[in-house]
Amino acid sequence: MERSLKNIIVVAFGFLLLFTAYGGLQNLQSSLNDEEGLGVATLSVVYGALILSSMFLPPILIKKFGCKWTITASMCCYIAFSLGNFYASWYTLIPTSIILGLGGAPLWSAKCTYLTITGNAYAQKAGKLGKDVVNQYFGIFFLIFQSSGVWGNLISSLVFQQESIKGEISDDQLMHCGAKDCLKTSTSSSNSTRPTHDLIYTLLGIYTGSGILAVLLVAIFLEQIPKDLLENSEEKKNASFASNFLATFRHLKDKRQCLLIPLTMYSGFEQGFLSGDYTKSYVTCALGIRYVGYVMICFSATNSLSSMLFGKISQYTGRIALFVLGAVIHLSCIISLLLWKPHPSQMAVFFIFPALWGMADAILQTQTNAIYGVLFVKNKEAAFANYRLWESFGFVIAFGYSTFLCVYIKLYILLAVLILSAVTYGSVEYLERGKSLEILTEKKETQVEETITQTNM
Repeated sequence: MERSLKNIIVVAFGFLLLFTAYGGLQNLQSSLNDEEGLGVATLSVVYGALILSSMFLPPILIKKFGCKWTITASMCCYIAFSLGNFYASWYTLIPTSIILGLGGAPLWSAKCTYLTITGNAYAQKAGKLGKDVVNQYFGIFFLIFQSSGVWGNLISSLVFQQESIKGEISDDQLMHCGAKDCLKTSTSSSNSTRPTHDLIYTLLGIYTGSGILAVLLVAIFLEQIPKDLLENSEEKKNASFASNFLATFRHLKDKRQCLLIPLTMYSGFEQGFLSGDYTKSYVTCALGIRYVGYVMICFSATNSLSSMLFGKISQYTGRIALFVLGAVIHLSCIISLLLWKPHPSQMAVFFIFPALWGMADAILQTQTNAIYGVLFVKNKEAAFANYRLWESFGFVIAFGYSTFLCVYIKLYILLAVLILSAVTYGSVEYLERGKSLEILTEKKETQVEETITQTNM
């Protein structure tokens, strides 16, 4: 147990160090590299490459190099992205974004494979249920990993806090913040708050160092999975890889899956808006880039606590009530963001929005995963593959149009997708309720028939 647990902790801290760097850097892209929309364009490319990578690369790399070296090599792809930010341009960030996206899917697949095989191997030796040990290992991993959102954002804010404030942002510049921020006016309002090159290089140095530590930790201390255990696992995976790939698209024949696509894409849209547009057009524009980290810490903390809370109370309220609550919160936030004119004197409001957004996002993440698991019990792999596919498309589109649309237009798009999601999700619940009533009616009819038969006998 100690040996297996040591390996799980090594993986968890490796991911913690890696995503402390990447998570913080992702939230700063739209503010640091706002010229011609370079920052959000790179994030769109990252998720586009991630979609392609998830379709082909993971089984090939894991079979050839094993989990340990797949994780190590994939982590190096993230470091390449940090290095690209030192000399940010279309010629450095787009290629490194593609590299990061290609490495993302093998990284997560290798991690899941490693934890699953290690957990099952220990369970077999200890005479325990494999799923219990695997769940325990995943719990330990996410307990450590989830804090990366706090540390990455805290580092960026502490570094940028060192910059001396040159004076208050003028009312003329504040007029172009928030929903009124357009590509034509954003440059003038955000350049005044851009940190010095020394501070940017200091932050990137810390992030790159954190990534290198992650690689060294995994390369030196993580044990390779025995070849026989990996081959047994991969034989099952490879045998069904082609069928699983086709099953992902065949699953779209299910009417319920098609109706859930808007809701799944909305998850990518809303997360993309917060990390790409809210951080740049509201926080950086009105307060300065040094506050981005603090604001996103508020989102991460609320999101984490709400996920735990709503995961527990869903058994009492049911998923429909929680979805309604999440939709109402997001609807209120979107309308408020359209009307609100950001001003440094309203400091608390800058933190209230991400706190509410994190609460609604927690509902969306927990309950969407739950509904996929409940509705598609027999086709879970194909269903969750569709979940990852459509959510990633949501990210790609949100970051893609962010480069040339005004913020108020993006908010209207977000509002439209939210309303469409509510309608299509309601249709899914209606279909499920109809199906449940049919099953209940059939059971009652069967019982009546059995009673009549017994009476006649």
